[in-house]
Amino acid sequence: MSGSNRIDIAYGRDKLVVNLPPNCEPTIIRKPSMPKIPNPVGAVFDALANPMGASRLKDAAAGKRSACILICDITRPVPNKLFLRPMIEELIEAGMPLDGITVLVATGLHRPNEGDELRELVGDDWVLKNVRVENHFARDDAAHVDLGVTPGRGVPLKLDRRFVEADIRIATGLVEPHFMAGWSGGRKVIAPGVAHEDTIRTLHSARFMEDPHAIQCNLVSNPLHEEQLEIVKIVGDVLALNTVLNEERDLVFVSFGDILDSHTAAVDFVRPAAVIPVGRKFKTVVTSSAGYPLDGTYYQTIKGMVTPIDILEPGGTLLIAATCSEGFGSRDFRAAQDKLVALGQSAFLNTLTAKRIAEVDEWQTEMQLKPMRIGKICLYTEGLDADERVATGVDIVEDLDAAISDAVAASGDPAIAVIPEGPYVVPVSAETL
Repeated sequence: MSGSNRIDIAYGRDKLVVNLPPNCEPTIIRKPSMPKIPNPVGAVFDALANPMGASRLKDAAAGKRSACILICDITRPVPNKLFLRPMIEELIEAGMPLDGITVLVATGLHRPNEGDELRELVGDDWVLKNVRVENHFARDDAAHVDLGVTPGRGVPLKLDRRFVEADIRIATGLVEPHFMAGWSGGRKVIAPGVAHEDTIRTLHSARFMEDPHAIQCNLVSNPLHEEQLEIVKIVGDVLALNTVLNEERDLVFVSFGDILDSHTAAVDFVRPAAVIPVGRKFKTVVTSSAGYPLDGTYYQTIKGMVTPIDILEPGGTLLIAATCSEGFGSRDFRAAQDKLVALGQSAFLNTLTAKRIAEVDEWQTEMQLKPMRIGKICLYTEGLDADERVATGVDIVEDLDAAISDAVAASGDPAIAVIPEGPYVVPVSAETL
């Protein structure tokens, strides 16, 4: 994992060259090589033809009149162009009318994807021309079905009507480390993906976020994951297509079938590549927010601050680069950050633990507290104005190379950890797993 002193890290749609100080001892932490699938289209067809724990899609859809296919929003680089048309064509082959098929963007509480952005997200004009492609709106009460509460923790369950009432329900996504739910993809595309605001705000309340098991790459006793499994049970039959990408965003794995079986297969595949034992902690850690599309906002950038905290030495410095090309994030998130800056960490956390339901997007600010409790956080960005920079609550650096040199000099330790792909890689300080 060691390397030279000139490192490219993910930044926007390109790379950012980082020049580490002379005489430092860099440890470059990447996924092991995951060769791309030579014929990704063929791999999708093979996955559809050999479903896990379920009937083939065209068989399941025989005699059915409607289908809803969930896709992730623009913040995830899911290769939708590879699989949407093949799935839709299987539904057509089963006799389903085109006007009965909806592709639904699982926005959660994120903004909708429209116009050219929606075209980029879907990646196939044939799909846009032939079926309905629509966004989920979590605040639209009438657009949701009330399914009661989950039996385990009493989470109010309201889901998008277009998904719940469809004869065939399909979730699609990308499986990668997720800093709250363990892993993305599968069940997470349903909730929070197409859940009502009340469901999302409950799942992101402090009783979930402060649970020590609600961390990246962990599904054991993770309260978010457990509630998501309960939600799948309540919904009933759901199929899923899950993908895994390498650092170059090439397809390296695809599974299709029962939502739990296909997700488990994808997690089992990616875990050895995403969770990297490095055998120590570091006083200086340099990382990214994984580049476009994830580093488009400061909101998403926080993920890159959280995933490497196991290797950050207490009192050390974590430096992260993100373009924040779209700015800060939602107004709700900005309000939470302003509150953090005004109150300080302890008082802000006290306001969260006193509530059973979270304010929208304040959970991201809550997650930012995790690295802030350990060390100093520095952000290099070109996309925030002066007021937004204050609202981050972290140190802003204008020269990343100089900031790294200063951090190394202050620590007295020449060792530096560099994570070029940010939150898609989770380093752990243990020697082995």
